Amino acid sequence: MMKWVAILATALTLPAGAQWLNYPEAGTPRTKDGKANLTAAAPRMNGKPDLSGVWQAQRTPLSEYAKYLGNEPDKIQIDLSDVTKEAVDVFWGIKPDERPVRPEALAIVKQRVGKDGPTLHCLPSGVPANLFIYDFKIIQAPREIVMLPEGEPARQIYTDGRSLPNDPQPAWMGYSVAKWEGDTLAVETKGFTEASWLDVIGAHPRSEGMRIRERYHRRDFGHMDLEITMEDPKYYTRPIVLKTQLNLIPDSDVLEFVCNENEKDVAHSEKQ
Repeated sequence: MMKWVAILATALTLPAGAQWLNYPEAGTPRTKDGKANLTAAAPRMNGKPDLSGVWQAQRTPLSEYAKYLGNEPDKIQIDLSDVTKEAVDVFWGIKPDERPVRPEALAIVKQRVGKDGPTLHCLPSGVPANLFIYDFKIIQAPREIVMLPEGEPARQIYTDGRSLPNDPQPAWMGYSVAKWEGDTLAVETKGFTEASWLDVIGAHPRSEGMRIRERYHRRDFGHMDLEITMEDPKYYTRPIVLKTQLNLIPDSDVLEFVCNENEKDVAHSEKQ
């Protein structure tokens, strides 16, 4: 367990100051002291909420990590502030015997115990883990929405009415289409590579047949509700549902981050 926590803390933590800080963006509603008014009305584009901005999933309190890892000091003196519990384990809080994991998936999880995940080798964490690890920028255009996670490939979500491809080449980000249901953006994604893990410590697998549905609802300027439903009958007996809040990081940006530059962990990880 501790090897996985150390990997999570070191390999996924981004360098400090990775954002373009404190640049006052035009159109941001502000309070009298000049700070962004995060409870102001959500902006709109062509009659729909504009999801554009730099977002971060609600971080898990360190006290909750301490409860999960135990009370031993060496288990809780680890910086997990850059990830959420959903990235650690998609079944966080569910007892092992109540998890909807098929024997085929459980066998893969057991094979992965003590082994390095894709992120340690500078491969993407994929969807949805990258939503729970990295700050990410959303750029909303009339016919597509682009997500730019720090340190991961860009993700394109098409809103032009096209259907999902019939036989997609497996990809880390998958293939995404979306439509508006009132003020909620409903996204559907398929075509994932099986090399992508659903989480880091949990090491849960996915098949190429997995489908992910996301629902984004920007309820005000600084807050967005996100619900994720993952369906993979090959490995799981029922859908996996995750809910979180996304918080806007105002007057900020995401900058280039390349995992392979100055990377030091891989040479040591296999020896642990």
